[in-house]
Amino acid sequence: MFWQREAVLLRQQLENLQENHRKMMGEELSGLNVKDLQNMEKQLEMSLRSVRMKKDQILIDKVQELNRKGNFSHHENTELYKKLELVRQENTELYEKVYGTRDANAVRRNAMSSKSLSINEDPHAPLHLQLSQPQLHHYETPETTKLGLSLH
Repeated sequence: MFWQREAVLLRQQLENLQENHRKMMGEELSGLNVKDLQNMEKQLEMSLRSVRMKKDQILIDKVQELNRKGNFSHHENTELYKKLELVRQENTELYEKVYGTRDANAVRRNAMSSKSLSINEDPHAPLHLQLSQPQLHHYETPETTKLGLSLH
């Protein structure tokens, strides 16, 4: 007996919810008077306001997260730039030890040319690094050994 009454109550609740859902979707409104329609309109406006507030909060959180990531990336890029400059300086000093001051000055000039990095460049632009061997200049001659065989 208890479960039968419970089933009837649940069935009635389900029908009421389905009817409210249809009305909220704009269906079966012909039996409503102006006051009922105004109440529905207020209810829908409050629901819409709540949805918009939730959406705005999600967007604000996402923007803050992206700003944090952007700041972190910018900081990392700055640190990498500093390390790159130290490596360039060490390479110049090493080059100077190996080839002398005259050639090292040429390396410094090349490093400061328009192809060198600047801290003012776009921090969002991708950075492509490439390792290469030092270029031989016209006044450098590679040492070669020639072996020859002659038969008489």
